[in-house]
Amino acid sequence: MIRRRGPARAVDPALFRSVQPNLSDPNGSPLDVTWLGHSTVLIRTPAATVLTDPVWAERVSPFSFLGPRRWVPAPLALEALPRLDLVLLSHNHYDHLDQATVRRLAELQPGAPWVMPLGLSATLRGWGVRDAIELDWWDVHRAGVIEIGCAPAMHFSARGFRDRNQTLWCGWSIRLGERRAFFAGDTGYHPEFPRIRERFGPFDLLMLPVGAYEPRWFMRPVHMNPEEAVLAYRDLVPDPAESAGVMVPIHWGTYRLTDEPMDEPPGRTREAWRGAGLPEERLWILQHGETRQLR
Repeated sequence: MIRRRGPARAVDPALFRSVQPNLSDPNGSPLDVTWLGHSTVLIRTPAATVLTDPVWAERVSPFSFLGPRRWVPAPLALEALPRLDLVLLSHNHYDHLDQATVRRLAELQPGAPWVMPLGLSATLRGWGVRDAIELDWWDVHRAGVIEIGCAPAMHFSARGFRDRNQTLWCGWSIRLGERRAFFAGDTGYHPEFPRIRERFGPFDLLMLPVGAYEPRWFMRPVHMNPEEAVLAYRDLVPDPAESAGVMVPIHWGTYRLTDEPMDEPPGRTREAWRGAGLPEERLWILQHGETRQLR
């Protein structure tokens, strides 16, 4: 079957403006979150700072001259990141694992541990990471005030033609003191979300992918659309009165990977959210670089 893109149309430029991240001292906030584009999220509490899927690449591809190019420049230089207590990787696709980013970040912050699913530690050590920790689904890793849980995801892995599914993929639960977050990584909608909540929740912050979903016949097994992301949220936060349960949509608006218009995911997410009768203030659609505080 052939993939066909719809006719080109203008997109809303307001969705693709960067703002300056707020990296002031988080002592006044129990948790703050900064979206740095695609699946790169900076999560901070007074006790610890965690970064997910760091990708600063101009293109997410094996080639520097070919492949999906950034629509929005990175809103923060790698050199401007605060001291990291942990870096999380969800899997090895180029839009989630970039060699140049890893090498530079390992140089800048050599003491930061990196936690990843099975099979990736040798690659990361070869790129300069000193402390590479592998986990399997449902494993838990504790380091000081941080507790990381490796959660199932419905996806796949590959960086070439001969290594498909040779390494694992996952999402992450992140406990920082009294606060708990969930980073879904890259995933289709699957039946394990309620079990993730039971094992690792309740969650104050949920980072769920909402982009790269068309055409559905091809993408459904590996990428949620906005409506499925809201279903996943309902699985993870069945009673909004039980926890803060703020959802931050990720995996949209930074690289054009699939056929839907670049500005479609946030609008469809809002519509699905309202259709589910969920509180408006619990959906945070962030601009690139935007920081918000969860109190």
